[in-house]
Amino acid sequence: MVSGRTGARRVGLALGLAGLPATALAHITLLEPAPRHDQQKLGPCGAGTDDARGEVVSTFRPGQTITVRWQETVPHPGYFRISFDDEGQDAFVDPPEAGQSGDPAVVLVDLVADKDGRQTYEQAVTLPDVRCDRCTLQLVQVMTDKAPYGDGNDLYYQCADLVLSDDAPETSESPAADDASGGCRTGSAGPLALVLVLGRRRRRA
Repeated sequence: MVSGRTGARRVGLALGLAGLPATALAHITLLEPAPRHDQQKLGPCGAGTDDARGEVVSTFRPGQTITVRWQETVPHPGYFRISFDDEGQDAFVDPPEAGQSGDPAVVLVDLVADKDGRQTYEQAVTLPDVRCDRCTLQLVQVMTDKAPYGDGNDLYYQCADLVLSDDAPETSESPAADDASGGCRTGSAGPLALVLVLGRRRRRA
């Protein structure tokens, strides 16, 4: 028989887990440029075809070379692809087969090899020499251990909303997402982050 106090604790635990941020279950986390949001299961940008442009926008110069950084939080064999659409996200197309290179007019870097375990990646990417107010950078994780390919469980997506403008400084920076090195990102960190912060404060006291 479960006591009232034990039952209340179980309900509280269930509610707490339900409130954890989506990043707790994420496979990849785009760090720079800052991602649109944490959802990543439905293409082309993580939340399905009706996924709207977000409020966090990174501004760069046309043709600028930037460093794209991300973390693989759930390791899988496979590779990564980085693509660019100068007007929204309609140009993004899933690889028809694992290991097949994409359209070079859209795909900036392809077949970035996966590393063993949980890793942070850095990839230099030269943006197209275009001016755009609603352009998008897409990061895709292709998992080759999720057979058969194309069953809807082998791709994860993250997108960053960009503006490419001649008015951007040559050393323009992107808002950074949370990572282990102490970066920050706008928005609510969620209850898990609050627990971590309180724990750090208690250790320092």
